[in-house]
Amino acid sequence: MTKFILAKKIGMTQIFKEDKLIPVTLLEAGPVIVTQLKTQEKDGYQVAQIGFSYKKPKRLSKALKEHFKKLGSFRWLKEFKITDEELNNLKIGDKIDTSVFKEGDIVKISGTGKSKGFQGVVKRHGFHGGPKTHGQKKSHRAPGSIGATHPQHVSKGRKMAGRMGGGRITLKNRQIIEVDNKNNILAIKGAIPGKKGDLVEIVGQ
Repeated sequence: MTKFILAKKIGMTQIFKEDKLIPVTLLEAGPVIVTQLKTQEKDGYQVAQIGFSYKKPKRLSKALKEHFKKLGSFRWLKEFKITDEELNNLKIGDKIDTSVFKEGDIVKISGTGKSKGFQGVVKRHGFHGGPKTHGQKKSHRAPGSIGATHPQHVSKGRKMAGRMGGGRITLKNRQIIEVDNKNNILAIKGAIPGKKGDLVEIVGQ
């Protein structure tokens, strides 16, 4: 059975286990509600759509209000692939919480990395910059040459200054260190993409 849930990043801390200090990220995971089940015959693909976190009803579109009906008012909607067995066992309105996971489970984490705005090549790509002496002036963090004489244009994929971060990041083989079912908290070993309050997708491996 595939284990999946949506979570909100709380922040990082550390936990002692068997006299070892383990850095962990705390996530407020669920509970989530199954809002729709899509099938291969009707929709062309088989997934479970789940809603997570509260959003004021007045901020929802009419289409979403009709879609949610009496299930709730959700801030986030995500879809997860499910097997035929799960499709038969799940139904609209079912609740999924942290109890589907246990300590020691290995999971895949997906989220959006922190956006860092427009950055130069030194920060964005790790360039060393120009020499500090020998006639150099005001080009310590410049990229240097960006192309040859021919062709007379900058080649595609050239590492240059530009927007940094803000992309989707997926981390595999992350271990669950602790599960707090009472408060819906998961402690995942290591760092997780995004800033505090960002959405995180968790799928069992």
